[in-house]
Amino acid sequence: MAALAWLLIPLLAGIGAGLWGSWANRTRRTRSDGPELDGYARFRKAMEKQP
Repeated sequence: MAALAWLLIPLLAGIGAGLWGSWANRTRRTRSDGPELDGYARFRKAMEKQP
């Protein structure tokens, strides 16, 4: 019976790791790159200006 308990520990840990992995890699709402690209465009425009 003790051997069975020692075999269940890694099995339960594997199941827990699988559940955590599937939760961590779940699909989330995608966010567009609009604000980041707009900020980068403003940055490039500011860097191109001559003093």
